Amino acid sequence: MKRQKALLSTGVGIVLTASVLVTGCGNSSTGGNSSGGSSGTSSKTSAITIWDIQTGASQQVVKNMSQAFNKSHPDIQSTVQFFENDPYKQKIQIAMGAHNPPDIFTGWGGGVLKSYIDAGDVYDLTSDLNSDSSWANRFLPSVMKPVTFDGKVYGIPNDNVQPVMLFYNKQVFKQYNLTPPKTWDDLLNDVKVLKAHGVAPISLGGKDQWPDLMYEEYLVDRIGGPDVFNNVVAGKANAWSDPAFLKANTMIQQLVNAGAFEQGFSSVSSNQGEDAALLYTGKAGMELMGSWGFATILSDDKAFIDQGNLGFSTFPTVPGGKGDANDIVGNPSNYYSISNDSKNKQADVTFLKDAVLDPQNVKDWISIGDVPPVQGIESELKQATYGDYLSFTYDMVKNAPNFQASWDQALPPSEAQELLTDLSKLFLNQMTPQQFSDDMNKYIKS
Repeated sequence: MKRQKALLSTGVGIVLTASVLVTGCGNSSTGGNSSGGSSGTSSKTSAITIWDIQTGASQQVVKNMSQAFNKSHPDIQSTVQFFENDPYKQKIQIAMGAHNPPDIFTGWGGGVLKSYIDAGDVYDLTSDLNSDSSWANRFLPSVMKPVTFDGKVYGIPNDNVQPVMLFYNKQVFKQYNLTPPKTWDDLLNDVKVLKAHGVAPISLGGKDQWPDLMYEEYLVDRIGGPDVFNNVVAGKANAWSDPAFLKANTMIQQLVNAGAFEQGFSSVSSNQGEDAALLYTGKAGMELMGSWGFATILSDDKAFIDQGNLGFSTFPTVPGGKGDANDIVGNPSNYYSISNDSKNKQADVTFLKDAVLDPQNVKDWISIGDVPPVQGIESELKQATYGDYLSFTYDMVKNAPNFQASWDQALPPSEAQELLTDLSKLFLNQMTPQQFSDDMNKYIKS
């Protein structure tokens, strides 16, 4: 899965990065660039190595964090090595298998992290967090699920939250006297009105497949609650046959057949920002997208946002559904975990506790337009540039009983890829809801 992420500055300009979030393995990498540490350390100094994938402004935030830690902890020197996203995934897999990993490694939690945990490759942070309540309570509870297994914690968040929300064009909505949909029926009504006036109701980058998944994630949760997908992750036999999947996929095809998406949506690329362009040019009324969609529009048409034309709302509720209206989906965060093969675990824990998302690190993330998943930063966000959007994003995460990580990150790679393929067929009416469930049941990992 590819999520293009362009970072904002708090000044007049815009800072763009080539940072992406992609699932699946890429090609191997022979090395990366480094930051932090010192050229010579004494025998009493612990040296720890961190592998990360940040680029551009985000990479500078991590470099600043490492350097500040080294200055305040002369007995521990950290060195951060940066790698490209796709090659990193194969590199860390090889390093884990060879028992030669870095002390601290970045990841996304979910299925991939669980595979390392099952192999005994990841250090259990539970007792360390329990012994320091101020550290344990630093993070918003909803982002900890992807690194928590059987009640044990194997990582901490290290950057920003990216929930999926419903963006809409305020000019288009005002022109046709519409309001952001609060319920599924509201959404269908908005679709009907926009369609009647020759406006694509919802832009969808179906070429890349992963945007399809957001509808599935939200509808299944709204209808059946978190346990429906949890059963899939747990490997429960025939879990994809839960009635919530069948109903959600029927509703997706209801949208498709109502003409909710632009003509030729399966050829429109979200990775290239083509779906966002339909929204800010007024050719579409809405777009369901992760919070990175704000930065995409800001980089492509800053005036559209500065003039107050971009609206944002939560995904509609489904009448009679079991899910909480405040549940959200998306990318809770990136995470740092400690390798079990590390020879400096206490130094690693100190780094995670004293450096990652400490007050200065939080300020640095906010300064480039990111929302860190930590408690008590409401005033800082409100005072930042585009504070209304940052605060809305933060409140979504803070108030979420459940923040479901993107399914193609939560599932093993083979099951995730089949999910994207089958969803694409579903959106194109090439597969029925029942056929979708029957096929996906074949890929459940018990």
